[in-house]
Amino acid sequence: MTQLVTHNELATVAENDDPVQLKDYLELCKIKVIALLVLTAVIGAALAPDMGRGYIEQLLSLLGIGLLSSSAAVINHVVDSRIDAIMARTKNRPIVKKRVSRNRALAFSGLLSVTGFTLLVIFANWLTAYLTLFALLGYAVVYTLFLKRATPQNIVIGGLAGAMPPLLGWVSETGALAPEPWILVMIIFTWTPPHFWALAIHRRADYARANIPMLPVTHGIDYTKTCLLLYTILLTLVCVLPFLIHMSGYVYLFSALMLNGIFIYKAFLLKICSHHRNAFALFKFSIVHLTLLFIAFFADKLIM
Repeated sequence: MTQLVTHNELATVAENDDPVQLKDYLELCKIKVIALLVLTAVIGAALAPDMGRGYIEQLLSLLGIGLLSSSAAVINHVVDSRIDAIMARTKNRPIVKKRVSRNRALAFSGLLSVTGFTLLVIFANWLTAYLTLFALLGYAVVYTLFLKRATPQNIVIGGLAGAMPPLLGWVSETGALAPEPWILVMIIFTWTPPHFWALAIHRRADYARANIPMLPVTHGIDYTKTCLLLYTILLTLVCVLPFLIHMSGYVYLFSALMLNGIFIYKAFLLKICSHHRNAFALFKFSIVHLTLLFIAFFADKLIM
């Protein structure tokens, strides 16, 4: 028995003493998610009126947005580490496995936020810096600390923070708010619930075990499927708005109708099936949907 305990202790020490790798910090930043957010910020900046800013200023402004968004992601890892240890999808994250300590993660988050905020103040404007900081606090504090644990509407209400990057990109160019980027925010805001509900259906047992009141846990999978389908229809209507106000042209309109048509079709199939094995496939498609939708915005901008 003594030898067994000793070996376990040695294994724990060895695990904790493993050298921290760059990939651990990139995982803390949720780099793939941040890349998608920055893409939407790029489109927001591209659609904004030309203010004659240089490419270096634009790139460093976008970097600032990305760094502050990454800081929020790191805080999410720290706050959710107990929950992550319970869930199969997240049990191997760096903080859970003690490859990165909570203190180091918080220090890293602080470095990212200070650097990002400074870049935005210097190369964009104070309004962008404050709005991005507001989005960070909305995600890391309001959503992660409160809404996620308080209500099955967590992702609906908290989705606003994650929908802000197009507005941030626009404001980094112009230094002022305008109606047009809020439509881009509305698109992501409406896209977020079906995106996350598809994952929540797939991982319902995980969320139930972690006592997180996601909609499939509190209201059942069939009800969630219905809400998901209705939101994809609402998303389609919202996605048409840029064309109706002459913010985009036919390239975007055709792409939006095609992508949303596929989204609705996949959501309908999920709804009528007695099983939910294709929920994760729908989740993955939703990422492709948003990526291609904003690329279509950019392509349309080039043509116009």
